[in-house]
Amino acid sequence: MSDKGPKGEKQIRITNMPTGVDLLHEATLNKGTAFTEEERQALGLEGLLPPYVNSLETQVIRVMENFHKKPSDLEKYIYLMSLLGRNETLFYRVVMDKIEEMMPVVYTPTVGRACQEYGHIFRRPRGIFISAKDKGGVVDVLRNWPNRDVRIIVVTDGERILGLGDLGANGMGIPVGKLCLYTACAGVHPGLCLPVTLDVGTNNEELLNDVLYVGLRQRRLGREPYDDLVQEFITAVRELYPNVLIQFEDFATGNALRLLDIYRDRVCTFNDDIQGTGVVGLAGLYSAMRIVGGKLKDQRILFLGAGEAGIGIGNMISSALVVDGLSEQEARKRCWFVDSKGLVVKSRSDLAEYKLPYA
Repeated sequence: MSDKGPKGEKQIRITNMPTGVDLLHEATLNKGTAFTEEERQALGLEGLLPPYVNSLETQVIRVMENFHKKPSDLEKYIYLMSLLGRNETLFYRVVMDKIEEMMPVVYTPTVGRACQEYGHIFRRPRGIFISAKDKGGVVDVLRNWPNRDVRIIVVTDGERILGLGDLGANGMGIPVGKLCLYTACAGVHPGLCLPVTLDVGTNNEELLNDVLYVGLRQRRLGREPYDDLVQEFITAVRELYPNVLIQFEDFATGNALRLLDIYRDRVCTFNDDIQGTGVVGLAGLYSAMRIVGGKLKDQRILFLGAGEAGIGIGNMISSALVVDGLSEQEARKRCWFVDSKGLVVKSRSDLAEYKLPYA
């Protein structure tokens, strides 16, 4: 806070705030060389920073100069995550000012490579890791998070990270990156966000044999203990953060669809891969109908791929067709799926359960 002193001079009055070196180590409050002279006096920063006060705009110039010197996108990612770890204000200013240049580095495609190399480029932890070993104590683990007003959680179990498969605990880069974009693009306060990884093991042999892998050295939990851990996590989240939205991210298709069905009517939850992609796909078809004419319910729609995104779009289209007057069975008959083994038909004995409604 700022007040006028007895002689009219501007004074800085700060309460409940770290000072000195502790302040410079607190990324959510640190402004680096942008602290004003008044702030430096009030916060015990004199001598701890170079004397010249930089504007935020000048700091952005410095960041971009260093950013462009990095030899690869992965090095740029590491640089930006280090910036996030020491000065959140500057990080988000850079991302927001240079959004087109930053998005491919902060998120796809670079974040995929960062997840693959997570244990090798690890600098400092972000978010909460909940492992199978925390069974029975998940609520205590969540209590270690310093912020009590959490409004959005992005959680992954690392089994289907982008198109890269099972990356286990290395998948933490996905919730972190996704929430960075929610702040930069949608204005969600970073203090309201919590990235979470459920470390239930990995079936990736390369990771299990990697001395620098950061996750549990065990294979993935079976269905029952897996579901028990997820249930405990959901219960703990609802207890601690009653106003939170839980976004499931990059779960394997079978688990993603199953968990969404279990919790969608009980918890404020969302699956971007299924519902977000589905909405965008449906919107694209509605736009196409305006151009070519006709009605969506009279079309036959062929999907190349029957994974999480494809089934999600199919479900969204089917729901829209039901609103247009078709029965659920008639709506699904409008959608045809081709997967890696051919057309999805009932005569196949290898179909996953979530594909059966479209066979």
